Amino acid sequence: MRRILEQARKELIQVIRDKRAMLMALGIPVMLLIPLSVSLSLTVDDLPIVVQDLDDSTASRLFIDAFRASITFRVIEWPVDEHPEAAFKANAARAALIIPKNFGRDMARGYRSPVQMLVDGSDSNTAQLVSGYAKQVASAYNKGTAGPTQQGPVHAAVRLWYNPGRSSNKFYAPGIFVLNLSLFPPLLAALAMAKEGEEKTILQVYVSSISAHEFLLGKILASMVIGLAQWFLLMIVLFGYFGLGLAGDPTPFLIATVLYMFCVAAFGTMVGAAIPEQASAMQAVALFGFLLVFLLAGLVFPVENIPVGVRWISNIVWGRYYIEIVRDALLQGGGWPAMWSRVASIGSIGALFSLLAWQKLRRMQLEA
Repeated sequence: MRRILEQARKELIQVIRDKRAMLMALGIPVMLLIPLSVSLSLTVDDLPIVVQDLDDSTASRLFIDAFRASITFRVIEWPVDEHPEAAFKANAARAALIIPKNFGRDMARGYRSPVQMLVDGSDSNTAQLVSGYAKQVASAYNKGTAGPTQQGPVHAAVRLWYNPGRSSNKFYAPGIFVLNLSLFPPLLAALAMAKEGEEKTILQVYVSSISAHEFLLGKILASMVIGLAQWFLLMIVLFGYFGLGLAGDPTPFLIATVLYMFCVAAFGTMVGAAIPEQASAMQAVALFGFLLVFLLAGLVFPVENIPVGVRWISNIVWGRYYIEIVRDALLQGGGWPAMWSRVASIGSIGALFSLLAWQKLRRMQLEA
């Protein structure tokens, strides 16, 4: 145990003396958390739509005012003698609302009056959101004009839990938080390990009395300490800037954090042991530690939305399980009954990474 601690102490001293490594470990992740979390959003605000009012009645103007009152839409008047498709081609609007003639007369008589909504479908996600928001505005207008006595027998009262304000930041900030922890600690671990092979200082380990697992555990422990320091700073930003807080039992989150630091540190050490070149090791960590977590861990969209052909890969992406744990701890508070399997998965993947790194270094020591 003393050798492991001394090895970890040596690694920490080297990192602390390297100002660029300290900036990468503690500065850049904090600087990236806020802009990346704020810039990612799947909600739609101030969306330009053109309106063709072919009726020009009091009822039609009230209906248009319902869209103006929504923060989602920005209404743009459009000439009745010009086709709305021209607004799409000119990139002046993403949707077009066309109110037919006799709209006001039909509404006064209690008849159905179909209103046409044309949506630019080049961006399928935005088109789907626009359609949903337009239906909500039309439904609210119908309830306001029909009165409570003319509503149907079933009335749905919707209440949003965990994030009633539908703030995208509260959803994406924990994901970017995990993305930072998935990239920078393993990157430092990989560079430190690859540097040993690139500069041939690993030969000193071969002739020393320290064993392969003691050497690796020392490096992993040092990377874990750096990762936990980064975790602490990022949590301050989550609590202070984004207004998040712990919900429910925090012990699954805390235990999973320690295991995740072990997992990513073991991953970086494994990469550095297998690829004794810093540039190549950096590319490998960026590929697996960043792209897989960003695309296949449920950071931007649910895992269920990933095509079936590649969805299975998400089962071995360690960041997926930690993202679910972090979001549960900061938003839902499900605790151990909901998260125990995710915690176990992180520990299992971390143990696999450390075993692979040990086998690689042990074989190198034997060959030497």
